[in-house]
Amino acid sequence: MNIIVLAGGKSTEREVSIVTGTKVCEALRSAGHNAAVLDVYFGTKNTDVFGADYNLDKAVSEIKECSARLEEEKSKRKEFFGENVIALCQKADIVFMALHGENGENGKVQAAFDLFGIKYTGTGYLGSAMAMDKGVSKSIFTAKGIPTPKGISLKKSQVYQIVEQNQGKDMLGVTDHMLEKANITLPCIVKPSCGGSSIGVTIVNKEEELKGALEEAFRLENEVIIEKYVSGREFSVGVVDGEAYPIIEIVPKEGFYDYTNKYEPGKTDDICPANLTKEQTAQMQSIAVDVSKALFLDKYCRVDFIMDSNGGMYCLEANTLPGMTPTSLLPQEALVLGMDYETLCEKLIQVSVQ
Repeated sequence: MNIIVLAGGKSTEREVSIVTGTKVCEALRSAGHNAAVLDVYFGTKNTDVFGADYNLDKAVSEIKECSARLEEEKSKRKEFFGENVIALCQKADIVFMALHGENGENGKVQAAFDLFGIKYTGTGYLGSAMAMDKGVSKSIFTAKGIPTPKGISLKKSQVYQIVEQNQGKDMLGVTDHMLEKANITLPCIVKPSCGGSSIGVTIVNKEEELKGALEEAFRLENEVIIEKYVSGREFSVGVVDGEAYPIIEIVPKEGFYDYTNKYEPGKTDDICPANLTKEQTAQMQSIAVDVSKALFLDKYCRVDFIMDSNGGMYCLEANTLPGMTPTSLLPQEALVLGMDYETLCEKLIQVSVQ
């Protein structure tokens, strides 16, 4: 097959996406496909990426070099798709989505590809949009009876408008009032509504930490989620074509599963299959499948959980384009099933073209 592996972009997760795209492209080429990695934002002048003289190392090097001028490029252009991106994706038999974060996971690229008749891996635009917006997905979880930590959604404009109308209250006072109404007490989690890779996520233990956490989250996005902090063990469950994969437990050696612990080698221990009872395993896998159905994630996804000391399970979020390096969580789960990295990449293509 002629396959474009779409990576890069302009989100805060650009570098992670480049790593994922490179590894996926290597695997697909090893499996005999004409695969080429393409930066969705910068594109390429090369229109013969499926030719025999395509050089993957050179292509990846050029994509990495573009990162240095990302901010400059963002300041002077409005359009998202880079040079020859749409044309090359239309030439491909399928596009493997190795994007992370804004645009790649929020359904916008998927919607555009639908209009252009381009086939791609993973969830469609609607499911992507719902899963990416943590406020929307939390509302759906609540409506569907899926256990999730209690939380509220705050828009920057909403908070600052109330601050202006109530001169005696600063942002902290307004937020305290909202949390009290929602019956959310400290400690709590503050995070951007549509962010990924735990960027901008803060655990707030003391009231004086709340303002800084909000300012950091609002610096990244105009909407944030504040939810009750649940202390416990962290897990993740892949769901591929409606089937729950073996559960993996993530054990950070320090702190919580933030950006550093996710992407720096040796920062966490991943245990797969997780040390759970048969009943706990079946329950968590069942909830993961329910989440995939509730959000219309019919191809593949990864669902993240936390389990408290009493065995209570809470769904934190669903990831429509989970990390796909060989050591990422979903590939580790697949390996327990006897599926190596190359085979998993092929599997994700197969379920996406059904």
